[in-house]
Amino acid sequence: MQSFDVVVVGAGAAGLFCAGLAGQRGLKVLVLDHSEKVAEKVRISGGGRANFTNRDIDVRQPHKHFVGENPNFCRSALSRYTPADFIALLQKHGIPFHEKHKGQLFCDRSAGDLIDMLLAECAAGGVERRQPCGVKALRVTADGGYELDTDRGVVQTRKVVIATGGLSIPAIGATDFGFRVARQFGLRTVEPRPGLVPLTFDGAGWAPYAGLAGLALPVLIETGDKKNRIVFAEDLLFTHRGLSGPAVLQISSYWKPGTPIRINLAPEVDLPAALAEAKQRSRKLLANELAQWVPSRLAEAWVAQDTEWQRPVAECSDKALARLAERLARWELVPTGTEGYKKAEVTLGGVDTRELSQQTMESKQPGLYFIGEVVDVTGWLGGYNFQWAWASAHACATAL
Repeated sequence: MQSFDVVVVGAGAAGLFCAGLAGQRGLKVLVLDHSEKVAEKVRISGGGRANFTNRDIDVRQPHKHFVGENPNFCRSALSRYTPADFIALLQKHGIPFHEKHKGQLFCDRSAGDLIDMLLAECAAGGVERRQPCGVKALRVTADGGYELDTDRGVVQTRKVVIATGGLSIPAIGATDFGFRVARQFGLRTVEPRPGLVPLTFDGAGWAPYAGLAGLALPVLIETGDKKNRIVFAEDLLFTHRGLSGPAVLQISSYWKPGTPIRINLAPEVDLPAALAEAKQRSRKLLANELAQWVPSRLAEAWVAQDTEWQRPVAECSDKALARLAERLARWELVPTGTEGYKKAEVTLGGVDTRELSQQTMESKQPGLYFIGEVVDVTGWLGGYNFQWAWASAHACATAL
């Protein structure tokens, strides 16, 4: 039977980073993953270029870009390992990167550079990696250590780190292993659900927009009310089944089933004033005037819904124009659901943060740690989830 100081289950962003750091601190580390490919979620992220962090994380209040039952939990780890720390590591490895917008940093060449760096960090720490190698059972030994039954035999260790991510994108190997381990040891979990995911619509209400698939435009999108109201200024994308794009992915983490989302389709324009002004000077059809401010396909789909809008703007009543302006600036609709885990970028929910130390990521079960996406901490779109992976892995490795 082989023995290690630490066994990390999960060879993704958090698992590899934690293993490398722990190994470089002199610990004997083994990484196990049931998947044949290493860090596949890293490889496909950010369109294959990995949006690996976000410069805009405010270290004084990092939690404002994170969702969970207690977003404050992530403060400690995020303030101790910052985007600047990770950028310095990339520069040490000579990996070129660029900022797209809103603080989002991507690899210049491909996400493969990032994976190579994580593997190099593991090699520097003498980390052993076994893939594919699933874990069939995990139990506590008489001396308070752990035994793992794996596809390649039994392994003994003092400490176990669960870094198995969440349920999103099952096609590349996502499983509920981390949640099962938490429940095995009596640790509470927050019900998981898809996050950063397209929203779906169906029935007669969606019919006028079904033909707009592929159309994108900048919008303001919001959900919730009063103090729970959250707003994003991002791009919206129409799909065959509903809405996607950064605007919808962001809002999906806050949207509650059965409640509406509200979209301003022309946030840069004072539509009531613009339409009133157009009525005074233009002989064009209303749809043609509208196409100055929103894509023409969208303008056509919109005016088709009301005969009063299907005429020259000069002939439209003030009331009809006001109604159109109001609808476009506050399009309210209730999604029927989401595209689910197959299209979700992350998993909301996970191991309840009340069961973990925010300093070390150790659970109330001594010697058992949880890091990364498996924890009930979910970042916004734009590199925040990767930064949580690095920061939680660093907090754990330092404590190990």
